[in-house]
Amino acid sequence: MDKARTGALAAEALGARLPPLLVAADRVASTVAQGVHGRRRVGQGDSFWQFRRFVSGDPLARIDWRQSAKSGRGAPEGWFIRETEWEAAQTVCLWRDASASMRWRSRQVPVEKRDRANLLLLSLASLLLRGGERVMMMQNDARPVASRGGLDRFAADLERGGEDDVGLPPNVRLPRHGSVVLFSDFLSPLEDIKALIARYAAVPVTGFLMQILDPAETALPYHGRVRFRGLEHDGDALIPRVEAVRDAYAQRLKAQQDGLASICATAGFGFGVHRTDHPPELALLTLYTALAVQ
Repeated sequence: MDKARTGALAAEALGARLPPLLVAADRVASTVAQGVHGRRRVGQGDSFWQFRRFVSGDPLARIDWRQSAKSGRGAPEGWFIRETEWEAAQTVCLWRDASASMRWRSRQVPVEKRDRANLLLLSLASLLLRGGERVMMMQNDARPVASRGGLDRFAADLERGGEDDVGLPPNVRLPRHGSVVLFSDFLSPLEDIKALIARYAAVPVTGFLMQILDPAETALPYHGRVRFRGLEHDGDALIPRVEAVRDAYAQRLKAQQDGLASICATAGFGFGVHRTDHPPELALLTLYTALAVQ
């Protein structure tokens, strides 16, 4: 058997051992990675980034005299500053809601909200690690991961993770000046979410809240007499005519989302909404772009 064939079989065997979630996440991350730039920033480091023209106030020690000589212009118009890349990798802390409401899906889509949250979390971790960042699951005794080898453990944790009754992240120690990204339907009381984000802002960390909803939760497309079953100890509700409450429901949902957006804006966080009938790549691109400017 030739070497190429042997290598192909080995790669196929390795791929077969990878968790399906990790395979899917890498596919989503690879798609988004083709259309985004790295999260490079100006700062202290050794890697060259770019030249820019000298401006008043720049230290003379940062002038690149060789590049300046090539300009053929006198001082200071022909001086160039050599900028280096910001190399202090940031830790991005990730969490997804595992409460009962995230296990629900309507007949309109084949994927539960928690499954989509798992995919987005792992895809974002993969994309960040490609860019040289550190990622960490928000759970007790978690440690930052700096290589793609840690994604296997992330995938195992996500697929093994059981339900919780809170619907909000655990109170764990976070690295200062890092970021947090939270995936949930965020249907908890706004007061609880506001207290959570205020606690994060005091660390301080920045972050992003991605609300994941089933399309039926956004449109309430039911008709006639419907019994809605509570998933988190909130009882059942029998609605004689769903059409009669659709407008009021839409207003309640909008008020919840407006409240979430306001809480995030006050703390310098980002906020977005993702429906499970939409491509995950769109949500991942939104997240990655938002983190790049924080």
